[in-house]
Amino acid sequence: MEKVLTRRRRRVPSMGRFGWLMALYAENHERLVRLFDPATLAPGRYRSDVPGALTVLLDIVEQHPYTTELRLSYAMLDPVTGQPDPSAHLRLYRDAGQVEATHCYVGRRWQDVIGMFPPPEEVVDHRLRMNTFLGKWLQYLDDQGHGLASLRPNPDDARLDRSEAGATG
Repeated sequence: MEKVLTRRRRRVPSMGRFGWLMALYAENHERLVRLFDPATLAPGRYRSDVPGALTVLLDIVEQHPYTTELRLSYAMLDPVTGQPDPSAHLRLYRDAGQVEATHCYVGRRWQDVIGMFPPPEEVVDHRLRMNTFLGKWLQYLDDQGHGLASLRPNPDDARLDRSEAGATG
């Protein structure tokens, strides 16, 4: 009897950290596509204004045959760098149905955070943190009412105007 129970427990698959990360990528893809459907947008800057919520900026950096590169941020500037903050640089893989947060702060690529030659476990942990943050942020934006209905092209605004973003200077 004990032998049967032991075998049964071993057959139950468990999800490792890498599998969890891939599931986060898929979940974030679903959320991002439901919110803004970036694959259908031309390269450029878009803004989403919802009463009572912060203005969201969506920069479609590049459209490739199977991927979209974009940046998601609020219309607020970091007082040190002068860049939108918080921001997440994303890569949407249309063919795989996944979204990857490549980095989540201006000038803070993974090499800046965890070094040039981190162990693989540390890279996966860092990506788990960034993509968990992205999932929570996308859910928050959805809860606030941001989406395609509130998204407008913002062609005049190649750079965020400091006064509009509430930066002091």
